[in-house]
Amino acid sequence: MRDTSAAGLKATIREYFDGCNEADADKIMACFTEDAVHYFPAGAPQGTFSGAAGIAAGWVAAVGKFGSCWTIDRMLVDADSREAVIEWTHFKPKLNVYLRGDEWYVFARNGLIAEIRAYYACPASTDVIRSHELGDFAYGKLGYPMKPPAIDR
Repeated sequence: MRDTSAAGLKATIREYFDGCNEADADKIMACFTEDAVHYFPAGAPQGTFSGAAGIAAGWVAAVGKFGSCWTIDRMLVDADSREAVIEWTHFKPKLNVYLRGDEWYVFARNGLIAEIRAYYACPASTDVIRSHELGDFAYGKLGYPMKPPAIDR
């Protein structure tokens, strides 16, 4: 059981990022439930990372392929709901590029990360993709709106 206070949840996220930057699969996996899911925007080349081992393998591979390293730029935690949101930067030195984005974290009762939803800063394109959302995430089933609201204008 991990510390589920705000400070404890922050520490778990920081440990996860340290594990990513160190390309330490065991350290990354220690932060997640076994069946954790890391969602990305639909069409992201890496797809969804499933399971603690899958999440670790994905980030260790990114370090090898792109020289990836990450910073946590902002973090807000709600210990009562066991949720957090962070703003991050993902540097890819081998490509000379970086991404900025946010992630929504959901923690299990034991304080391990159960779900991450990643959102990237990206240019809007209506030519190719008509919606910008996470791949594999069950928006409609979870009660998210699927149509614009009726607004009297």
